[in-house]
Parts: sequence; C-alpha cells; structure tokens
Amino acid sequence: MEAEVSAGTLKPGMIMEETPTTDTVGRIPVGKMGVWWFLASEIMVFGGLIICYTLFRIQHGGWESEAAHVNWRLGALNTLVLLTSSMTMILAFGAVESDDRAKVKLYLAMTVALGLAFLGVKSIEYTHEIREGFTPLSGLFWSFYYMMTGLHALHVTAGIVLNAMLLGLATKGSLWPHRQQRVEFAGLYWHFVDVVWIFLFPLLYLV
Repeated sequence: MEAEVSAGTLKPGMIMEETPTTDTVGRIPVGKMGVWWFLASEIMVFGGLIICYTLFRIQHGGWESEAAHVNWRLGALNTLVLLTSSMTMILAFGAVESDDRAKVKLYLAMTVALGLAFLGVKSIEYTHEIREGFTPLSGLFWSFYYMMTGLHALHVTAGIVLNAMLLGLATKGSLWPHRQQRVEFAGLYWHFVDVVWIFLFPLLYLV
C-alpha cells in the first residue's frame, strides 16, 4: 500500500490519514500566545504603578489619614463580585469544553452582569468620595487612587465588552465550531483583571 501511495496510485477505498507534523504538535495557539504577550505588557503597566505607589507611600509617611476616607466595605463587596465573576468565567470555559451551549450563554451572561455590578459599585464609591471633596487633585494618595482604580475600571469595561460579544456569538450559534476557543482567551484576560484588583484592594483600602 505504501508503495502505491508513494507512486501516486491511490486506489478507491484507501484512506489517507494525516500524520502530525512539527507545525501542529506541541504548538501554542497564536491567539493564546497573543493574549499572553498582551497580559505581559499589562503586568508591566500595573506593576509599575503599584511599585511607584508603594515607594511614594513609604516616603510620605503612609497616607493613613487619606486612606481612612476610602470605603473599604464597598471595596470588599467589589472584591467578592470579581472573585465570583472569575468563577463564572471558569464555568463558562468548562461548559465550552463539554459543549453545553446553554450553560455557556448562562455563565457568560452572569460574568457580564457581575462586571457591570462592579462598575456600578465603583461609580457609587466615586460619587460619594467626590461629594466629600476628595478628587484626584486632593493629594498624592488620591491621585494614585483614582489613576489606579480608574485604569482598572477601564480594563473591566473592556472585559465586559469582550464577554458580551462572545455572549452574542453564543446566542446566535456562531460561536461554534471555530470560535469557542475565544472563551478561553477572554477568560485569561478576565482572570488577570481580577488578580490586579486583589493587589489594589489591600494597598488602597486596608493598609
């Protein structure tokens, strides 16, 4: 048979099976690699801000009096919201793996709703602080506070848009059979956003 195939005399009924090549075995998908590179750049951005904040806070005496005015209860609530959304994102990916399309839509919708809830709580917090007279110009602590939490909120917004787009594809049925891996990529980004908040919460609200 091998001689016939190599000679180009494939007979009817014979099946050509694809053999794995170095191009398809052990290679990370391009999309996932792109997400990892993007997250690496974002780690540098947030890491730089966190380091600068820490150094300035040590140099300027801790900023305890300024930090005492942030609402740690709302911050804790948002921490719970984001951790829960991370779980629903994991469940969405698990539903993709098991091809449970109804649960994919459910968990993506829950993730979007929790993201919106996070932004809602943050807007309430901002409104209260601004009414109390604490703006980005009120001092170095507040400049860092609004810059770091505002940048994080922008990333949450981007994640909401991304997951909403995936939810739309899942609802129309066009997420399958070639786009379902995008749920995993979106999950990587969403988990990164959650991890960043886990660092920001104690630095800005508790320390």
